[in-house]
Amino acid sequence: MNPRIDEKAYTKKPFLIERRDFLKYLGGGIVILFAPLGGCHSKIAATSLPLNALPDDFNSFLHISEEGLVTCYTGKIEMGQGPIIALAQMMADELDVAFENVKMVMGDTELCPWDDGTWGSTSIREFGPEMRKAAGKAREILLQMASEKLKVPVSQLQVTNGIVTDMKDNSRSISYATLTKGKKIQKSSIGKPKVKDAKDFKVIGKPHHRVDAIQKVTGAAKYAGDYKFPGMLFARIVRPSSYGAKFISADTSEAEKIEGIRVVRDKDLVALLHENRDKVDEAIVKVKAEFLPVKLDVNDKSVTEHYLRSAKKGNITNTKGDIEEGRKIAAKITESVYYDGYVAHSPMEPHAAVATIEGDKITVWASAQTPFLVRDQVSHELGISPDMVRVIVPFVGGGFGGKGDNPQAIIAARLTKLTGKPIMVTWTREEEFFFDTLRSAALHTVKSGISKEGKITFWDFNAYYCGDRGAETIYDVNHQKTTIYDQEEGDPQVHPFATGPWRAPGNSNNTFAREMQICQMAAAAGMDQIEFRLKNLADERMIKVLKAAAEKFGYTPAKGPSHRGFGIALGTDVDTYVAVIIELRVDAKTGHVQVVRASCAQDMGMCVNPLGTLMQIEGCITMGLGYSLSEELKFEGTNMLTRNWDSYEIPKFSWVPDIDAVILDRMDQPPHGGGEPAVICMGGAIASGIFDATGALLYQMPMTPERVLQAIKKTSAQ
Repeated sequence: MNPRIDEKAYTKKPFLIERRDFLKYLGGGIVILFAPLGGCHSKIAATSLPLNALPDDFNSFLHISEEGLVTCYTGKIEMGQGPIIALAQMMADELDVAFENVKMVMGDTELCPWDDGTWGSTSIREFGPEMRKAAGKAREILLQMASEKLKVPVSQLQVTNGIVTDMKDNSRSISYATLTKGKKIQKSSIGKPKVKDAKDFKVIGKPHHRVDAIQKVTGAAKYAGDYKFPGMLFARIVRPSSYGAKFISADTSEAEKIEGIRVVRDKDLVALLHENRDKVDEAIVKVKAEFLPVKLDVNDKSVTEHYLRSAKKGNITNTKGDIEEGRKIAAKITESVYYDGYVAHSPMEPHAAVATIEGDKITVWASAQTPFLVRDQVSHELGISPDMVRVIVPFVGGGFGGKGDNPQAIIAARLTKLTGKPIMVTWTREEEFFFDTLRSAALHTVKSGISKEGKITFWDFNAYYCGDRGAETIYDVNHQKTTIYDQEEGDPQVHPFATGPWRAPGNSNNTFAREMQICQMAAAAGMDQIEFRLKNLADERMIKVLKAAAEKFGYTPAKGPSHRGFGIALGTDVDTYVAVIIELRVDAKTGHVQVVRASCAQDMGMCVNPLGTLMQIEGCITMGLGYSLSEELKFEGTNMLTRNWDSYEIPKFSWVPDIDAVILDRMDQPPHGGGEPAVICMGGAIASGIFDATGALLYQMPMTPERVLQAIKKTSAQ
């Protein structure tokens, strides 16, 4: 059986609740509130605590009903990564209740504690431990209540599936349901409640299937764009033809000839509304709009030089030893430049939101990773109190970092306020490509040297415009320096489009450059790729991860290029250590690359749901095929030329290799991230696999057939 999904959180009619009605809503039961850093900040959490919180304040609360069901409230959302299961497992284990008796309410600003958003693998590694503490405190309180009822000391009690039993007399027991029946007891705690040791886990660490799978594959699952309300109007927004262009005017006269079309103008917002989506789509193309474009002399071919011209003083994030001293003792020096273009999030579900108004209260159903941020943005935009805005996030059909900013929700709320009608704003696929933030393009210059014995003597790593995530050297080098060049406040515009987080932001760029440099150095040293890495690694966690991946893969050493097509990459993300080894084939006539199999090993600390982690690894590897081999955005200045999947190729089912994984047993450690690490390695692994198969070096992603053929031709000519 599976934990229940609370349908009340996703009702068609807005379900509004005030603080004074909270206990009435819950009915009989016990409410456990836990505020580790200064208060619970949901509207309904407690009248004596502040509504807003700093981003690093974590709060968790739960409810145990008269029937023994446990409701877990979290501001995190479910976009495919699986906290709907893992958090339920953690709650069930700490409370000693059945897994199937836990129901989740997620991403509802009216019902859930404040949260800064679902990103950076924080659902399990940051919110999860705080939730466990809350559940641990709840269990302590319930045991004390049972002790009073059964008149035995707490030390004499045990709990199984929500039933508290006297260990000396099994006939004497009482359930959580009985303890909470008819009671409205509110207790709070600030401190460090005891949580279970790994040896006592019964649910954590066990594989569990997705509870939302049937809903999603049958189409029963509801996303923001699926909600319908009486009198609802669909909106299309007058958009500029290039990014950042300033609105001048819009002639909507032809569009208004379509019966039922309504035009709303508010400052620079011009929207067409109609009860029929087809009609509003028909009308939007009839609008004649004028914008003043932003001129930027850059395109997808010249962006490398543009970055170098734009770079100001870099930020040295790591330095050790003396680079020049390392140069002097190097027997061989490798200097390389790596480039990776802009990449779209390209989620299956485009940005969508529907807003309603009842009195002065705005409710927004949004496809968003940050429900509380959306609430605050709507509050600010409309000039109303956050108390008067409720944001509900149903299932999200993929985000990957792109649904942290949610302008569609703000626009829907504005239009609802202006018209008094329910308003649906859903982006077209073209709008998704054009107005969603992009993963930044990146440029790396890397200089490094090796001794005659194959030891790295120096490492000089420079990353442009992708940040420092994953830029760590990770190898044991006495003389090293890492410099990060990013756009500083006040600098002239560098990016032609808005950029933002993309699954493990910047790490795939940095890992590609680092691991391809290592691949070249191993070849220059005349060594096998894994042997070279082991010779230059000192971190035991990384060594164990690499060895685990090699064992799973069945790897045997050989000097590259070995013509086997074996590729390797290592990295770290959110304190998870990861290694990926692949086997690929290269068609020398077409340049087509087919990854045949992949093995991944992860040291991610406590693994709550091994099956969920395997799914995330498979998803990361599959997604990594896209940015590595095909996903490329074409643009001229601030005009995006790539606007749909007909010209932006994402991985197909036929691309997916056989995938296996090793999750190192670290159940006694804190949990780290599982939803992002494997994706960072795919570029480096594929590039090194192409080198191993053909001897060709690829310095640019995506490694399209044309670029592969060019690299093979260049290698043959040498």
